[in-house]
Amino acid sequence: MANQNLIPVIVNGAAGKMGREVIKAVAQAPDLSLMGAIDTSPEHQGKDAGEVAGLSEPLEVPITNQLEPMLGYVAGERHMQPGVMVDFTHPDSVYDNIRSAIAYGIRPVVGTTGLSPEQIQDLADFADKASTGCLIIPNFSIGMVLLQQAAIAASQYFDHVEIIELHHNQKADAPSGTAIQTAQMLAEMGKTFNQPIVKETEKLPGARGSVADEGIRIHSVRLPGLIAHQEVIFGALGQIYTLRHDTSDRTAYMPGVLLAIRKVLQLKSLVYGLEKII
Repeated sequence: MANQNLIPVIVNGAAGKMGREVIKAVAQAPDLSLMGAIDTSPEHQGKDAGEVAGLSEPLEVPITNQLEPMLGYVAGERHMQPGVMVDFTHPDSVYDNIRSAIAYGIRPVVGTTGLSPEQIQDLADFADKASTGCLIIPNFSIGMVLLQQAAIAASQYFDHVEIIELHHNQKADAPSGTAIQTAQMLAEMGKTFNQPIVKETEKLPGARGSVADEGIRIHSVRLPGLIAHQEVIFGALGQIYTLRHDTSDRTAYMPGVLLAIRKVLQLKSLVYGLEKII
């Protein structure tokens, strides 16, 4: 019989870089149990999730591409706590993944970015109707939460700000969800940034980046060798104030992922952002 004190976890995107780290973190957590590992890559079908993640011993959890049967299986496991699906997949599939999980009563913890505001609102409405917790976290790093809080504080004193986000070249969406979230936080401060002084002309389209709410500009860099990095640069006469967060290893996200898995069981609706649960 399954241990009723353990939280059953499904990792969706199990063979990806983040998925492998999540599997290792879940396997090492005393209160969690890896129940399912989902990935669509043909070369990983049937392989042991622990071996794919690089663990020294197998977990006896085979990787499969069948998400809905796994959601149904975990939902029907009455001898454990409610299940959690951790999703690190792709912007094209994450919306459907979240809806499916909520429909089965499985709590989604989502690190995949690229959802539109309309999709997030629709998922929030769906989670409310189902009274099911859901966490969408653009960035699981505690350091990034601190950077964003520092940026909010600085925005009271600076009227000019730009955001630069840098990621590996396998990231599908741009700007990053973290950069968009940071811009949204600054826009909510009730002021418009970067009032133009001259009429700008872009000799190449996009040279000045994308424009978020309240005039905040975001620039995206994609290069092999990067993981995840963000700068928020404030400017005023005679001074520049730069906030920067660098990720050197994906293990930096795991404390936030584990926190989210435990916290989502306490929720009855969708919550956006790690800062809301710390």
